[in-house]
This record gives sequence, structure tokens and C-alpha cells, in this order.
Amino acid sequence: MMIKKTAQETALAMARSVMNRYTPSQMLWHYEHGLVLQSIYAVGNEYNETEFAPWVKSMYDTKIQEDGSILSYKHDEFNLDQINPGKHLFDLYKDSGDKKYHLALDVLRDQLKNHPRTKSSGFWHKKIYPWQMWLDGLYMQGPFYARYASQFGPEEDFDDIVRQIVLAESHTKDKKTGLLYHAWDESHKQLWANPKTGCSPHFWGRAMGWFCMSVLDVLDWIPDTPSQSAHRSTLISIVNSLAQPVMSVQDIKSGLWYQVLDMPNRAHNYLETSASAMFVYFLFKSVRCGYVSSSSELGKRMLQAACEGYRGLLSRVSEDENGNLHLSGICSVAGLGGNPYRDGSYEYYIKEAVVSDDFKGVGPFIYASLEAQRSKLL
Repeated sequence: MMIKKTAQETALAMARSVMNRYTPSQMLWHYEHGLVLQSIYAVGNEYNETEFAPWVKSMYDTKIQEDGSILSYKHDEFNLDQINPGKHLFDLYKDSGDKKYHLALDVLRDQLKNHPRTKSSGFWHKKIYPWQMWLDGLYMQGPFYARYASQFGPEEDFDDIVRQIVLAESHTKDKKTGLLYHAWDESHKQLWANPKTGCSPHFWGRAMGWFCMSVLDVLDWIPDTPSQSAHRSTLISIVNSLAQPVMSVQDIKSGLWYQVLDMPNRAHNYLETSASAMFVYFLFKSVRCGYVSSSSELGKRMLQAACEGYRGLLSRVSEDENGNLHLSGICSVAGLGGNPYRDGSYEYYIKEAVVSDDFKGVGPFIYASLEAQRSKLL
């Protein structure tokens, strides 16, 4: 049975449910932990829930040392995933003025200064994945990099920030569908890479969801000034180009999106929650921010698709006897290469575990709920 709460009530209840289950001893310097903690801070800030920010701070303070060092973080791994938890350090520094958070921000920014790159200057996803750009990585580093440049400079960094998005889109975009493949290998040497294009073979929902969120969240920090108008125009054009492909693969009946986006009728494919939440966030926020006009035909269709998607997401929410919310239907993980080797095949994507309450789904769901409430349509 679908829960009967407003989007605001749902966002707050989901955030509190995480807070009830998650203790400081469980905090990891990991992209999905950072994702859910940032979403909890955001919903608390939106609705003036004063206990949320101190709780999030207590989690981060298990990792951030007085000299700015970060427990368990390893600079020389050159892993873009490890940048994502750092996004909340900006708010911790803003709220407290404590220098340790600024020092920790500098530690992560230093990684990007030294991070290995493709020949066309795109960040490798990780040191262990040479010459590869994954869509996931755009979300992991892009909004952090943009906010750092916005608050501490230099302004010239926006050239590089936008370049990362443009490179990833240009190399992974399928000209026929407009959808984006999960990753691109510049060397064309990976077993999963198309020998002609270097792209992985499938459109994985969450990978494209990461990319969609990244473009919007980078735009949050690129100033609307004459010197940055070209960069903003480039990214807004990408937002518009993504909208129709995203909507074209939405399941009409459920409002959700499939694990492998363009194969709804293939055996064992399933409607996946985390990607669906990311797309709902993308569709609502793109219109709210004015990147697509709410009065245009495209904007109207995006809002309709977002509303249908959010209703579909609510079908994945349940409430236990203690009043805590749970979110089901989340792909636990998916990647490429590594050991054991992940070949990017259809069979690979559908065999990974499907779980409940995974932060990679819960965080985007809270963000999607925020945008649903802001839309005033639900």
C-alpha cells in the first residue's frame, strides 16, 4: 500500500529513518554515505529541522581531524568516488567557521590537481581504471569542483569543470537514442569496450542518473555572469538534450525506469529505484531552475513525467511498526572491470543484488522528494 504522506512529510520521515538506524561508528568516507548525509542536511535546512545539521556534523567529525586529514581517505588511490563525501565540508565550514573543514576541502582539491587524466584531459574514474571516464565520476567530482571554484577560485577552473561534462557526454552519447553509455575507455583495451567507440555496451540507469544530477548540481555553482555565460549555456543545452531521451524510456504504467534503460521487455530486466529517483530529481529541478520553461511543451511533459515518476517511487516505500520508512528495489552496485571482472553485459547488470535502504537510492529519493514538494504539484 502506498504511504499517505506529502512529499515534505515523506522526505522528513525518510531522513529520520536513516538517523534512527545509522550511528557515528558506522560512518565511512564513502560516496554513498556522503550522498545520504548531504540529502539529510538539505531536507533539514529546507524545513528548519534544527536537529538534522548537528547530527550530520557528528557523523563527519568521526573522520575529519584537526589538521584537515581525513581518516581512511587515501589521496594516492586517485579515486573520484572519494571526492563526493567532501561536498558537505563546505556547509560544515560555512556553519561553524572551523578551519579543519577548509583544510579537508583543500586535501580533496589537491587530489583533483594531481588526478590522472585521459589524453583529452578527462579525469580517470580511478587510478585502477586507467584511461576510463565513467558517468558516475561526473557526479562524484563535478559539484565539489564547481563549488570549490565558486567559493575559493580560481574562476579559470570552470573551463576544466565544464570540459569534464562535455567530454563524457560526447564520448558516451548514442546518436540514435540520445542515451548515454555507462563508460568510455580511451584506450579501447578493456574487454567491455566497443573496439570502435571505446564505450561500454549498455545504458545503465543509475549511471545516466548520476550524470543528469551532476549537470544540474554543477550549474548551481557556476555564476550567472557574463564571463560564465558560455559555460552555463553549454550545460543548459545538455540539460535540454537529456530530457527527451530520459522520458522516452520511462515505463508508462509504473512511472519508473528500468535497470537497463532501453530493454524493458528483455528477460529479468526490472524497474530500479535509485535511477528512477535521480531522473525524477532531474526532471523537476531542470524546470524549477528555469533551464526548461515550465510553459513550454517540453517543460510540461517533464513535469508530468516527474509527477508520475514520484508516484511510482512512493510504491517502493513502506513503513514498519516503529514508524521508520524503508525503500526497496535498489541495485546494490554495478561497475566495470576489476577482479572479478565485470564485463558490462546485460547479464551482468541484471544479476547484481537488488536491496532495500541502500544509500544510493535513499539519498536521491530524499532529493527527489524535496523537488517534488518545491514543484507544488504533489
